[in-house]
Amino acid sequence: MDIVNLRHASGATAQIHLHGAHVSSWRVADGTERLFLSDRAEFKPGAAIRGGVPIIFPQFASLGSLPKHGFARTMTWQFDTASSSSDTAVFSLSPTPETISIWPYRFSARYRVVLSSNQLNLELTVKNDDDKEFSFTSALHTYLRVSDIADVSIHGLQGCRYRDSANGNVEGFEIADEVRFSGEVDRVYMSTPASVVIRNGLQVIECASQGFADTVVWNPGSVLSIKLADMDDDGYQHMVCVEAAAIATPVKLFPNEQWQGSQRLAVKK
Repeated sequence: MDIVNLRHASGATAQIHLHGAHVSSWRVADGTERLFLSDRAEFKPGAAIRGGVPIIFPQFASLGSLPKHGFARTMTWQFDTASSSSDTAVFSLSPTPETISIWPYRFSARYRVVLSSNQLNLELTVKNDDDKEFSFTSALHTYLRVSDIADVSIHGLQGCRYRDSANGNVEGFEIADEVRFSGEVDRVYMSTPASVVIRNGLQVIECASQGFADTVVWNPGSVLSIKLADMDDDGYQHMVCVEAAAIATPVKLFPNEQWQGSQRLAVKK
């Protein structure tokens, strides 16, 4: 697949596939890989890449009639060379006859990836080019690489309402000051703070967002990990998804309106 490579003056690097405008690698200046990519990930037309940062649009999960997680993550995006540089890449996506047949709207999407010494900034813009309104759900499905999921904790979600997809979509409130993992966790936290912190031993990453009202936290656990054909059996031990998302309240756009959501990943330690 066609790949765009970014390099910052500090030595930080990132790799983005035109397939899905999918960020598959992010290394800060110390050379440490910060994104998880499954050894069994499929790199072929029509398949979603397991790991990195898939773009979820215009449907999250199975919350609608479209294929799971929509179509943006399996389409070829256009690389905008005029707007890009050594540490910035810009991609665009437009409707095709195939998308119109299942989601009958004209839209334009723009995705901007900016690399700095210790940060990865991801910005998604969607514009309604149709003559009628439409709504969508979206997420930046970020797989962070961790040494051991047993040592991972998520901070900043205490007091937030969530929908627990791993337990029949029941709703609850997060009462703990940190989220930990002892099995499958699949939650949509609603109306979350703009910043969430992920601790993995001594490593700390901050996930800050704008425009996205929700945060998804996911780890498949041992049982589901074995069932996923494109995931290593022990893959769950080395990843955690923390995703900026717009799910609980779908984004509604009238003709000529646009929406923008961004996620900034910053290595603190």
